[in-house]
Amino acid sequence: MPQDIFALCDSLVDETAALSPTLATMAGIRGYDHLWDDFSTAGYEHRRAALQDQAARVRAASSGGDPWGALAAEVAVAAIEDELTVFGASEHLRDLNNIDSTLQHLRDVFEHMGKASREDWEAVASRLEGLPAAAAAYRERLEDGRRRGLAVARRQAVEGARQARHAAGEASSLRRLAAEWEAAGLGDDALGSRVAEGVDRARAAFGEIAAYLERDYLPDAAEADAVGEERYSRLARRFLGSAPDLRETYAWGWEEVGRLLRRMDETAAAIRPGASRPEAFRLLAEDPERAAGSPEEFRALMQSRQETALADLQGTHFDVPEPIRRVEVKLAPPGGALGAFYVGPSEDFARPGTVWFAIGEQQVIPLFDQVTTDYHEGFPGHHLQCGVQMVSPARLSRYQKMLVWYPGSGEGWALYAEDIMEELGYLEKPDYLMGKLAGEMLRACRVVIDIGSHLGLRLPGGQAFHPGEEWRFETAVEMLVDYAAQAPEVAESEVIRYLGWPGQAIAYKVGQQAIRNLRAEAERRHGAAFDRKAFHGRLLEIGAVGLDVLRRHLADF
Repeated sequence: MPQDIFALCDSLVDETAALSPTLATMAGIRGYDHLWDDFSTAGYEHRRAALQDQAARVRAASSGGDPWGALAAEVAVAAIEDELTVFGASEHLRDLNNIDSTLQHLRDVFEHMGKASREDWEAVASRLEGLPAAAAAYRERLEDGRRRGLAVARRQAVEGARQARHAAGEASSLRRLAAEWEAAGLGDDALGSRVAEGVDRARAAFGEIAAYLERDYLPDAAEADAVGEERYSRLARRFLGSAPDLRETYAWGWEEVGRLLRRMDETAAAIRPGASRPEAFRLLAEDPERAAGSPEEFRALMQSRQETALADLQGTHFDVPEPIRRVEVKLAPPGGALGAFYVGPSEDFARPGTVWFAIGEQQVIPLFDQVTTDYHEGFPGHHLQCGVQMVSPARLSRYQKMLVWYPGSGEGWALYAEDIMEELGYLEKPDYLMGKLAGEMLRACRVVIDIGSHLGLRLPGGQAFHPGEEWRFETAVEMLVDYAAQAPEVAESEVIRYLGWPGQAIAYKVGQQAIRNLRAEAERRHGAAFDRKAFHGRLLEIGAVGLDVLRRHLADF
């Protein structure tokens, strides 16, 4: 008799957590914090076989005629098959970039572990002790790729070596574990020694990664950043859960760039009459009256905005389940890529959803572009969507709640949430509206930079920015600085990210537009009877699935 799909999906969560304890920690699945993935090539081959077996079992499972059961099977098969695309062109042997590769997971997983109880610290100590072996297995896999002629682009290898050196050095975020151990006040000298010795060995392991990349890997790194249309199309499909026409999307991206430039010019005049866009951005970036005077003041301001938005909008514009009516704002340790990101609550909600701001070494933080980012990463952006998915009643499978998240609908919702906060008046100053427009411009620039760079498309004629030229790294950085108000060092980090993570960068704007289109279609169908809160509830109840699945789910709203 076929296995019930919901029971099977419960099992898939535990199987996946056992295959990838780092993913389990990030997803908030308890019981795996002391372990590491097998990061070796053999470990990934075992993972491939397990995924193939999972897909076959899901296809054979019974939905019992329940439409939510059919959805559970559809979503699980799609997610597993998209994960298997990693192996299709040996992408697992090219696992090195500046933001989302095993290199960062080795370092960052400790930021998301519990550090209150003795049990928490036993897991931290065990994971520190296992890090050298995990790092060696990762180096082995990179070396297999290098020997097969699959080394990543030089730009990614250089940045990887820099990040590894930082993790090995005196400013390493791992060194903060000793201070966090002291703050826990558990008074166990033996466990404290394990943590301290584990930190030293872990830092040494990162030093070995850096030395390997500099000595062995870099000489064989590819000079070209572009991955080409075939690889790009496959990877973009994995992030979107849909397959757009890339050249049409490139042309639409340029239309959005033009539209946003016009709105930004109008907003510049509202910030200071007669000011040009560059003049307005200089004022917003340099005026101390428009900035937080310290990292802690900045964190507190962002925390306050989250709490106010939650209190104001719960019940009126969104139904917010009680377990997610708390969100924390924290500052990420320096050394990684700059920006902001969200980590959802643990499965038992003991760890709340958290917005992390990576501000680097800044001490004075301009606020104009951070307010909309706060809403994007937290409430009503990622925190609301991920939280509703987690709290959802039994009609969503545990697998879908815990492990399915497509950037197309996930980042698309977060950008659309910024639209909502503009619509509801929470970007109350033209400063903050300019920040929102600059953020949206950043995502429009991502569309044209990412597709154009990887597919080798030219910048179009008939517009002012390098018309007719080929994309170069320096051109992409210049665009982010001039059009999206990014600081030069942030712009460089961003472009390195796009070049090393093909197809991910377009998911934001493409997903936002997909949700805007779905709302416009619903408004046309319902006219004056359109219920915005009900529309949002219907959209959120399914979670961050692929865009094709999302469109089918809302087709009859």
